[in-house]
Amino acid sequence: MSERKVLNKYFPPDFDPSKIPRRKMPKDKQQVVRLMAPFSMRCNTCGEYIYKGKKFNARKETVQGEEYYGIKIFRFYIKCTQCSAEITFKTDPKNSDYTCEHGAQRNFEPWRAKEDKEEEDKLARLEEEDNNPMAALENKAIDSKREMDILDALQSIKSRNARLERAAKGDDERILDHISSRTEVGDREIEQRLNEFDAQRKKEEEEDEEEVRRVFGRAYLDGVPDIELDGGPSESSGSEPTTPGDGEDLPTASGSGSSASPAPAVKAAAVKRKLDAVEPSAASLLSEESKSIVTKSFGTMQPPKKKKANSALASKLGIKLKK
Repeated sequence: MSERKVLNKYFPPDFDPSKIPRRKMPKDKQQVVRLMAPFSMRCNTCGEYIYKGKKFNARKETVQGEEYYGIKIFRFYIKCTQCSAEITFKTDPKNSDYTCEHGAQRNFEPWRAKEDKEEEDKLARLEEEDNNPMAALENKAIDSKREMDILDALQSIKSRNARLERAAKGDDERILDHISSRTEVGDREIEQRLNEFDAQRKKEEEEDEEEVRRVFGRAYLDGVPDIELDGGPSESSGSEPTTPGDGEDLPTASGSGSSASPAPAVKAAAVKRKLDAVEPSAASLLSEESKSIVTKSFGTMQPPKKKKANSALASKLGIKLKK
């Protein structure tokens, strides 16, 4: 079965296109085209109205002997939908429109009436100027004033465009030149602001350094900060604390009626160490006697006894207690 749409044709090996004679076509040959009515019209035979956009199967031909600056003019033949009378119209490249030629009459169109009115007003004005010299002078003054206004507007537009073009070209260069010139001259205001900014920055840096010295300013031993675990009072104080040292007993307080002599004051012991990786426990800082007291008091404590469950209440509630 052959294909419905054949795209490739078979050419035999002995095919020679130069042997095929050229077909002579008449210059005024007509072609059948499909088009829409370019304007609304009325048939001269039966009076039927044909509106713009009505589709027709038309015949198209080239008009012989008519051209507009080398542009060809075409003529179209259509038939009336009512009486089948032939209607012809052709293209009008001068006015970018179509011209009704035969068989119908073009309907009224408001824009065409406006153009005709302008032409009539122009002719009436020329006729009035020929008959009335004062009217001609007034019209001439009005026209000259209008032309001056148009020229002023055009000059302002040109000057604005030239200014914008200059600004667009040398905007960056002018800004750089202005900044460099101000820097070379030495603007007092800019220098004053820079000096104030530098002074403020130096002041802030000094305050930061002083704060760091105050917080982190400690004595160092062999590169490690010396930390005081139990600091004593200052040397200028008159009384000494009664904290016992290692191997010393607590002083006994004298009663209200006894005449015992006051116990000698015991100097406080300050333990210092270097910062290590392991933190010492509190028990390692106590004396041997204190350690024995702590172990005696806390080593013999018995765990609390469990309370006996109420077996009678459990039996009433139906609960079994495990022993």
